[in-house]
Amino acid sequence: MTTSTTDLSGQHLLNRRSFLNDMGYGLSGIALAQLLGSEGLLAADKKPLRPKIDSANPHAPREPHFAAKAKNVLVIFCAGACSHLDTFDYKEELVKRDGQPLPGADDLLTFQGQQGNLTKSPWEFKPRGESGKMVSELVPHLGELADEMCFIHSLTSKTNTHGPGENFMSTGYTLDGFPSIGAWVTYALGSESQDLPAFVAIPDPRGAPQSSVNNWGPGFLPAAFQGTDFNAANPIRNLNRPEGISAKIDIATRDFLRRLNARHLERFPGDTELAARISSYELAARMQLSVPEVSNISTEPEHILKMYGADDTGNDLKAAFARNCILARRLLEKGVRCVQLFNGSYQTGGEGTSNWDGHKVLHEQYSKHGPVLDQPAAALIKDLKQRGLLNETLVVWCTEFGRMPTFQKGASGRDHDPSGFTGWLAGAGVKAPFTYGATDEFGYKAAENISTIYDFHATILHLLGLDHERLSFYHNGIERRLTDVHGHVIEELLA
Repeated sequence: MTTSTTDLSGQHLLNRRSFLNDMGYGLSGIALAQLLGSEGLLAADKKPLRPKIDSANPHAPREPHFAAKAKNVLVIFCAGACSHLDTFDYKEELVKRDGQPLPGADDLLTFQGQQGNLTKSPWEFKPRGESGKMVSELVPHLGELADEMCFIHSLTSKTNTHGPGENFMSTGYTLDGFPSIGAWVTYALGSESQDLPAFVAIPDPRGAPQSSVNNWGPGFLPAAFQGTDFNAANPIRNLNRPEGISAKIDIATRDFLRRLNARHLERFPGDTELAARISSYELAARMQLSVPEVSNISTEPEHILKMYGADDTGNDLKAAFARNCILARRLLEKGVRCVQLFNGSYQTGGEGTSNWDGHKVLHEQYSKHGPVLDQPAAALIKDLKQRGLLNETLVVWCTEFGRMPTFQKGASGRDHDPSGFTGWLAGAGVKAPFTYGATDEFGYKAAENISTIYDFHATILHLLGLDHERLSFYHNGIERRLTDVHGHVIEELLA
């Protein structure tokens, strides 16, 4: 006996041919959905993703969105806008046409006024490593590591002013009040270390950068994700045990306070603010032991101090920055998720004394700053590699914007240039040696594979296993992201 199904007109609704056709279409749809899902292209996959935070342990390690290439991140930030044209972006045409006007730029006015002629770098560029990458003699030790680096020569910024420029590079916004990239990373991933802050900012030995705490602030994220700032010379304030209180009494007092806090929390279950406050006090107590230990650079062997230049008695600034670099390595060894290391300050005087803002006397100023950065930063990368930490650490070198290929009229330095500059990555998950993008023949504007800070941030998050389009925090009726509504992962950089 056979059965059939008909519609009102008597037409069959189901037969063998239509059944096989429909089944084929269905299986094709399933296969397409699976393919789109694996590529993260389904609409459902773009819904905001907010990590579940245990307020009693906000820095507990959390799983990334997908398999990560890097476990932690080190950001080396050269405050003051380090010139790409005097470090990593060699322009043969700039050398050939030294002293001539910049074509098409008659009466060009930039941040500090009218521009003079094209001016080649005072430092010679030389091919480095097996790749032959041209790097300036201003940074010869970093040049030796060119084969470890993935250069992006086509970065652009939205501002030509230092404070907003630092904000933009560190937070994705030119305005104050937005979370720093380190805050976003620790909000998403927590930390492998429960005895140290999840995110540490190490200011330059001379003081803080111009935008100061905005560079490591939590913005509207919970305060637990703010970076803790200290360096090798100035450990965390008010951390040491007061004189007259023995270690035994101090420990007993902390134990008693812990019991009181636990009992108080039992009376108010679900009070996340109370739990977070107790957690922060307990972390501070643990840091009384962990921070002095990790910041005690004197325990390092002599050959390590020498490699970094921390024993350089002829250059106090270099030695101090070298100690900060050693501190950065020790923090990463202990599982700190994000370390932000600053080279350059705005707190100790005017131009030429503390940062990379080379407007008036670039050669004199950079001749001081180059050696301070070069050997210690290069040693940090070498040390991470020899300890096996570079395989799991993403190293980011950046600055707020670039410099003009001309010298300013009436000066011997370069003005601000946000339309094309260099950053580089090294370590976990990136191609090296590799060069991406380019500025024009003079280094004035990004001309090939133009990249934004949003793209830069999206790529950093991706290497840490985070989807920049999904990682969000709901604030004032808006799903906020580090990359706002912009940015694309620069796939070409990924190993």
